[in-house]
Amino acid sequence: METTRRQFLTRSLAAGCSLAASPLVAPVAIASAPWENRLVVVILRGGMDGLGVVQPWGDPDFATLRAGSGMRERGQPGGPVELGDYYAMHSALAPLLPLWQAGELGFVNAVSTPYRNRRSHFDGQDLLEAGLADFGPGIRDGWLNRMLQAVPGIEAETAYTIGASGMLLTKGEAPVAEWSPQAVLAMSPQARRLMEEVMHDDPLFRDVLAEALTLSDSGGYAAMMQSGGMDGSPDDMLGGMAAVRQSAQLARDNAGAEHVARFAADRLRGDARIAAFSINGWDTHARQDAALRGPLEQLAQMILTLRDGLGPVWAKTGVIAMTEFGRTARINGTGGTDHGTGGTMVLAGGALRGGVVHGDWPGLTEAALYQGRDLMPTSDVRAQAAAVMQGLFGLPRDVLERTVFPGLDMGGAGRLVL
Repeated sequence: METTRRQFLTRSLAAGCSLAASPLVAPVAIASAPWENRLVVVILRGGMDGLGVVQPWGDPDFATLRAGSGMRERGQPGGPVELGDYYAMHSALAPLLPLWQAGELGFVNAVSTPYRNRRSHFDGQDLLEAGLADFGPGIRDGWLNRMLQAVPGIEAETAYTIGASGMLLTKGEAPVAEWSPQAVLAMSPQARRLMEEVMHDDPLFRDVLAEALTLSDSGGYAAMMQSGGMDGSPDDMLGGMAAVRQSAQLARDNAGAEHVARFAADRLRGDARIAAFSINGWDTHARQDAALRGPLEQLAQMILTLRDGLGPVWAKTGVIAMTEFGRTARINGTGGTDHGTGGTMVLAGGALRGGVVHGDWPGLTEAALYQGRDLMPTSDVRAQAAAVMQGLFGLPRDVLERTVFPGLDMGGAGRLVL
């Protein structure tokens, strides 16, 4: 029996060709929004150690608590970067020093969600993205989606999630596009020709593929249209589909924060107003300083890529990077840190108040630590995110406290937007 292209594609999907998570079946159609400012939300998964990122060298207890971490002293080559008399940032963030000096990079110290004591990554991330004070009967939507539901004039995919899968942060009744640029970025010309051959006679899939490749700006839709190609036999197609899967896996392995940020900047220069994605690798139980370096370099590159890609739109942009919890104040026996409580929020963008370490510093004495082990939170990270959205988008405080973050008191938030 002859195998049609539609039958072959259907069977390939059933066999696990993961197209459901790719832009090939979920193209992004960016719509307008009722404001000009942009917001980028980055979830730092794993519990970023705020004391390792923004180091309070002015606190007399800091050096004692962090003895054995491998951190270099201030002023030494490769040591932390001075941010004034009291704070220094990890040397991996040194490329961001010009942004700090220009007032386009800042931090909020001693922040946390209301999550306490159990210190589970899964629970902590769920509460962070849901924006709730505690677990209810079921977490169904995220705070960023609830914000979109509260704004009149939102159309189609004003906001979108970038990555291999959706985020609770953006799930909910408001439409949010899910986009996986890495599924196409590393697709070879041969794989593209295969996809064109498979979808050529099916307008539904053919048109979606063309739009996805155009949106990704992956530099080679024309390569799909070159002469030659396969003879259309099932055996030839099956061999080619293996190449597609290999290309997709290669892209997933190699896609970093820089690729994601470049794609986000391209969309945000247009009609998009909100982007959200995550960076993994912040669970630093051993060799703290070395373990932090890679993720911090990714974060720095992501911020610089957004800045460069957005151009003049950077002045209208706020970037907030949040983590599910901080880490212990003391270094453990393997030179790392364990799951903690108070942490740090990273701010970037021309629309935010940079050049400042915001927040009330609780101190690092034994009595000041939460349960004698963690940095004591002095503000709710949700309040800081709400303050950014209020400043960027003009949302009323009651909407933020009742709808976006139910039960939140924004009284502890600082002025984070210019």
